[in-house]
Amino acid sequence: MLASDESPKSRWDEFHAAALGEPERLLYRSNLLGSDKRITNFGGGNTSAKIAMEDPLTGERADVLWVKGSGGDLGSMGLDGFATLYLEKLEALKGRYRGLAHEDEMLAYLPHCTFNLNPRAASIDTPLHALIPHAHVDHMHPDAVIAIAASRQGERITEEIFGADIGWLRWQRPGFDLGLKLEELSRAHPGIKGVILESHGLFTWGESSRSCYENTLAVIRTATEWLKSRPVTQVFGGIAKPSLPESERRSVVAALAPAIRGLIGVPERKVGHYDASPEVLEFVNSRCLKDLAALGTSCPDHFLRTKIRPLVLDIDSARLAVIADFASTNASSPAETGGGLGAQLAPALEAYRSDYRAYYERCRHVDSTPMRDPNPVVFLIPGVGMLTFAKDKATARIAGEFYLNAIHVMRGASSVDTYVGLPEQEAFDIEYWALEEAKLKRVPPPKSLAGRIALITGAGGGIGEAVAQGFASEGACVLMTDIDPEALSGAAERVAARYGNDLVRAVPMDVTQESAVARALEAVLIEFGGLDILVSNAGIASASPLEETTLELWNTNQSVLTTGYFLVSRAAFRAMRRQGLGGSIVFVGSKNALAASPNASAYCTAKAAELHLARCLALEGADQGIRVNTVNPDAVLKGSRIWSGSWRAERAQNYDLKENQLEDFYIQRSLLKRAVYPEDVAEAVYFFASDLSFKSTGNVLNVDAGNAAAFPR
Repeated sequence: MLASDESPKSRWDEFHAAALGEPERLLYRSNLLGSDKRITNFGGGNTSAKIAMEDPLTGERADVLWVKGSGGDLGSMGLDGFATLYLEKLEALKGRYRGLAHEDEMLAYLPHCTFNLNPRAASIDTPLHALIPHAHVDHMHPDAVIAIAASRQGERITEEIFGADIGWLRWQRPGFDLGLKLEELSRAHPGIKGVILESHGLFTWGESSRSCYENTLAVIRTATEWLKSRPVTQVFGGIAKPSLPESERRSVVAALAPAIRGLIGVPERKVGHYDASPEVLEFVNSRCLKDLAALGTSCPDHFLRTKIRPLVLDIDSARLAVIADFASTNASSPAETGGGLGAQLAPALEAYRSDYRAYYERCRHVDSTPMRDPNPVVFLIPGVGMLTFAKDKATARIAGEFYLNAIHVMRGASSVDTYVGLPEQEAFDIEYWALEEAKLKRVPPPKSLAGRIALITGAGGGIGEAVAQGFASEGACVLMTDIDPEALSGAAERVAARYGNDLVRAVPMDVTQESAVARALEAVLIEFGGLDILVSNAGIASASPLEETTLELWNTNQSVLTTGYFLVSRAAFRAMRRQGLGGSIVFVGSKNALAASPNASAYCTAKAAELHLARCLALEGADQGIRVNTVNPDAVLKGSRIWSGSWRAERAQNYDLKENQLEDFYIQRSLLKRAVYPEDVAEAVYFFASDLSFKSTGNVLNVDAGNAAAFPR
């Protein structure tokens, strides 16, 4: 039985589909198939339809192959994700084909077959769809089918399950020759409904979009139900190590993730993803873990994302308990673990890198591209779960999803037969395929904060949200925190709507509560794997003459603006030191830290203390590359919550103004006669957070449109 639960059921809506044209029905089918991870992985698989269309040049009818183009994801693509090619010209390529030794040159011919000047690049799978003599073709990577395809006796099992309905082809890298073999098999056996490709996936077809879709689901259902019917005694050989309680697992990950990230994060920063789903824990806790992990994955789509194999970090239970306790205390010194975590992990990582280099040397060809990053992508930790690291959160998450697919495959295959990974040389030839290298070169260059992880306090307000928006626009992952859950939720939703859910997490936090700060710090380490940037922005404002200032009001200002900044900075310092990659801490202060205002002694004093704290931290963090700087805004009325309460009325009263006159008063008071907005402050924060200020620490940047009294010197 597979861990991927029930068989996929048809979601085809004929009433909806009947109103669509043929290309739109192809897209509808593609989105339905691609949105179910039991059917195919993110970015994996492809679909096609052969459609008669009017040639824009001759006006005559032409048969056109619509096929998913290079890159993209079936579940979320639009019509512009399809390549369109003249079928007649694709057929004519048979006359150009010179054999397996010249496979890659065939891809260069595909642009010459383009219909209607479509700019979408055709993928290497195009000939496979073109040469199958059916109008509609699906190529999927369902776990249930790959479990059969990756079994030692996969061909026999396929015949046992499907009889003469499904064909079998031995493993072969996708290309023109595989297209010819698919054509030959389907013509020689006109009654078959599809083909299983050894260690790869499934091809199915039909004469309409709906019949193709229903056929694809029927084959997957049959495979899933057959696997579920097989008796299973011990999954993966039974349990070797029990799972830690959830709270302890989280503590271990909060300690391990930044330590791992520090060791693999040079020169390219990595972002982490943690998975402790029941399927993952079943696998990492099993007796067969090391043997199966060493075999690597089978489906090419899997190891392109996960590398040929994962790294198993088999840490004994006593050590895990020490690590969990170390993380729960959020200590900065790793002495409690009997040596730094990084020092303990380094030998395992170096052994993996050494093995990967040896794999590259064994398998490389004269014209192979240079070796890529030799660090592991997937880390399997018995008792704890799976960590994946990649250049961004989405890629790390997807790598985890792909390895979860691989776990499903290994579970299914080993429950009915012997699981077989792809031969090492074949794996290398896929991983270092020149066509894959060309695809990587088409990826846009990384943004300035790609791979960086930020925690922002006071993120429910105008400045905090503007900082989060700015960071996310430059590729950073952001954990947004605020004491107001409703304001925080709204701000996080707006950032996620613009830049995607992978980049944003939100955790309510009161910066004055040590336990709340610890929970938020743990959350950022677990959700993203580390911390590079802290923006301490939580704030309040109050105004009253000294003799009317209560002790409660005084303490509230000190608690939020001084103690709160201390608690959050201390937690961030500890994480950054543990990680060993440096970092940037930015305090959002105030003009009042440098230039006092009348009738606001509690607020001004706390802001001055905040500024001096930043200077102290700049001294302490320098040896670790942790930079600490301050941005001092003034009179940011737009979107600021502190100006929506009594502070606005109090400031207006202090200057003998009406509230609606206050903004113009501040504009006219400034040297530049300009209003200051949250986005202006966010630009300054970005400067200090990014490498633009790589050589700046202990500095102050005023964003106040000019206030001579607040000049730092």
